[in-house]
Amino acid sequence: MKNIIIVIVFLLQFVDVLAQNSLEDFDSNYREDQFYFGLTYNSFTNTPENFNQTGFSPGLKVGFIRDFPINLQRNFAIGIGVGYAFNSYSGNIKISPISSEVYNYEIVSNNSFQKNRFSHQSIEIPIEFRWRTSTAETYKFWRVYAGFKASYIFASSYVYQNQEVSTKLKNIDLNNWQYGLTLSLGYNNWNGFVYYGLNPMFNNAAINQNSIESKSFKIGLMFYFL
Repeated sequence: MKNIIIVIVFLLQFVDVLAQNSLEDFDSNYREDQFYFGLTYNSFTNTPENFNQTGFSPGLKVGFIRDFPINLQRNFAIGIGVGYAFNSYSGNIKISPISSEVYNYEIVSNNSFQKNRFSHQSIEIPIEFRWRTSTAETYKFWRVYAGFKASYIFASSYVYQNQEVSTKLKNIDLNNWQYGLTLSLGYNNWNGFVYYGLNPMFNNAAINQNSIESKSFKIGLMFYFL
């Protein structure tokens, strides 16, 4: 965590110097899209055999991205930020505790439970390369923001419930650091969003001795504000 913070501080200083050197004698106060709010539908890639997603799996994110324009027109920029995210996933993977730090994973029938989902809260660090058609006087414009995001999961929970059993777990065995590629594109307030995870969601999970290598995949909407 300390190394990540050091890298971010270095990037902020480097990009700020680059932007200042490139934008002398120009409108140095004009920046875009420094606050964001997003809603996503969460799913998985590379799922185990017979896995089914059940119910709605929502995600929510909010944060701040420092915008560093890198050309005179200020329509190209680099964005580096920090935010908060909540994500929930519903499916037919049942998690049962064996001990305080060991869990059993199994695929169960969709009809065998009323609730079966896990969720997590994280601090996310987005880094974006930004292109837009905006100017200092234009508030409606096209944008394409492509980048990379690292997220640190600081809390997680799991709920399983059927007619006979109700199980609630805290801080299940997820990979604390999640990494993925992001893409936002759209016009004015409406922007599509895609996240493609690069590392597995679970830290040390297997079904019938086959590792669960499922990665997060999200689609949704992003809203940006000055």
